[in-house]
Amino acid sequence: MDNYFVLKMIHVLGAVVITGTGAGIAFFMFMAHRSANINAIAVTARHVVLADWIFTAPAVLVQFLSGLYLMMKLGYSFTSSWFLAVLALFVFIGLCWIPVVVIQYKLKALAEDALQSGVLDPSFHRLMRLWTALGVPAFLAVLIVFWLMIFKPLSVV
Repeated sequence: MDNYFVLKMIHVLGAVVITGTGAGIAFFMFMAHRSANINAIAVTARHVVLADWIFTAPAVLVQFLSGLYLMMKLGYSFTSSWFLAVLALFVFIGLCWIPVVVIQYKLKALAEDALQSGVLDPSFHRLMRLWTALGVPAFLAVLIVFWLMIFKPLSVV
């Protein structure tokens, strides 16, 4: 089998992991928060932090590296409109994701404190709003990257 197809498969699987993990994390964190059940919130926050390190972070690295290799293999220009749009979105997503990871650690700590006190600190709700405000546009940007990858509406050379 041509290594192009292996590389493309790795790239596609990385995209699926990023998208699936992002959607799953968002859904479960949102539902736990909505339940107002401190135990559920604490366990979910703990797992969200873990999932980002086990799945999202490695998938982002795989996406970046496999994308660069695919660009070289296909002879696409690193100065093309298409690549610059994808790169800008990749950077935008990262600029949203990094604070989201920091917020997740704060949410986890607040939830664990709430297990002891029985009361969720009001700052938890404010941080959840910020977490969502960063997550929604980042996730939409991921979908736009999918669209750019599939349809390549801009010049790639």
